[in-house]
Amino acid sequence: MTASRPYRVTVVCTGNICRSPMAEFVLRERFTEAGLGDRVVVDSAGTHSWEVGNPADPRTLAVLERNGHEDFGGADHVARKFERSWFDEVDLVLAADSGHARELHRLARTDAHRDKIRMLRSFDPESERAGTLDMDDPWYGEDESAFDQTYAEVTAAADGVVEHVRRELDGRS
Repeated sequence: MTASRPYRVTVVCTGNICRSPMAEFVLRERFTEAGLGDRVVVDSAGTHSWEVGNPADPRTLAVLERNGHEDFGGADHVARKFERSWFDEVDLVLAADSGHARELHRLARTDAHRDKIRMLRSFDPESERAGTLDMDDPWYGEDESAFDQTYAEVTAAADGVVEHVRRELDGRS
């Protein structure tokens, strides 16, 4: 990781249409608010190819809009699958649940790659204390409440992610 290269964060869920794009957009906004938007690149991907090429779930975009977020990429989002080769370029890989973390560890070739993988909710002190690091997949919900729950989990972890990355960037200097 060099001082001139942006710090890269990739959020990963199953299909890259619900949890990971929601976290991607919230984190982009938080990094911009923290004055780090020009030093951090946030994107997202899925562990499976089922949704590749599809846009973000409309319920994901709706919960962000309901909560007053600007469009930080939602309108242009196209689902993609996480590729093993990305470990060489990404600095932090945030898994939405333990199944994603297991799949990412399976893809990782080295200890350095495995060290980049963290559970997104591990950056929320309450979730960490309670041991509730998995995010349920809101896609299966019949109403918007599952997406509201995902949004609450993402936003609870976002400041911790920003502070972690800020420390990492300060360590580059």
